[in-house]
Parts: sequence; structure tokens; C-alpha cells
Amino acid sequence: MKTLFKISRYFFLFFILALTVYYFLPEKPLPKEVTIDKIVIIKQKHKMYVYSKGKLLKAYIVSLGKVRGKKRFEGDSKTPEGVYYIDSKNSKSHFYLNLGISYPNKEDIAYARKHGKSPGGSIKIHGLKNGLGFIGKFHRFLDWTKGCIALTNREIRELYNTTPVGTQIIIKP
Repeated sequence: MKTLFKISRYFFLFFILALTVYYFLPEKPLPKEVTIDKIVIIKQKHKMYVYSKGKLLKAYIVSLGKVRGKKRFEGDSKTPEGVYYIDSKNSKSHFYLNLGISYPNKEDIAYARKHGKSPGGSIKIHGLKNGLGFIGKFHRFLDWTKGCIALTNREIRELYNTTPVGTQIIIKP
């Protein structure tokens, strides 16, 4: 019994150490003086790739809508799939900074209307809820948004500063 307790204590300490290293391990920032002109999100991989002039600059790990599948209707908590554009920037939202996504597009609207429902809207790329930035990278452990794409506050800050309104965003399954 003492051996089992000892092993579990060491495992717990190792686990805490691993989480601490993960949290504080620095990640490579975007190169200075770049302008993002394309964003590609692969939902299955929880990855967001940012490009400038056709060159991949960085890959981010993202959290998505808490329900899997393609967004179809308002309130379904799914992240959309398709071709969109960054249509706004907001520095005063309930989440730390956000880039607005032009969801719904014509296809999304037509599908929702065909089913007598609203497609919804207000899909964003954003940081963590204001006041919860300390969660940092740990937010990546689960999908928690209502259809948006979430990054850490540091990550959204660098993306916000380098991505103009009009940037294409492609969201794939």
C-alpha cells in the first residue's frame, strides 16, 4: 500500500510539473512587420494556419464550438465551415479582442431559410473571456465556445495586430 501511495505521489508531482512546463513554455511569435492575408482553419486538427503572400507563417492550436459539425442554425454551438472574410475588429468585446467573421454567407443563409430557421451570426476569432486570461493555453483542452474560434490572449493580440479587415478565412471540417 505504501508503494502504491509513493508511486501515485510521484505521478501527481510529475503531472503538475508537466502542466507547469506546458503553461510557461514560450511559443514562437509571428515575424515582425507582417500582414496576414489568409487564414485556414482545419477543425478536425484544431489548427489555424496564417499566411502572408502565400507563405505559411504560423500554426495555432484553437478551441472551437462545443458541438461538432458544420454550423447550420442560430444557437447550435457549432463552428461554421466555408469561405468567409474578416469583416470587423473589436477591442472592447466580452472576450479579449476579436476578429469578426463574415458568417453567414449566401450558402449558409439559403440552407437555414430552406429549413425555416435563422443561420445565426456573431462568429468571431477571439481570446479568453475578460478576466479569465490566466487560463492561457489550458483553454485548448476542450471545445468551449458557442461556435467561435478561440485563442490565448497573447495569440489573439498578435493576430489582431497583423490581420486587416477583408482577410480571407477558410474553415474546413
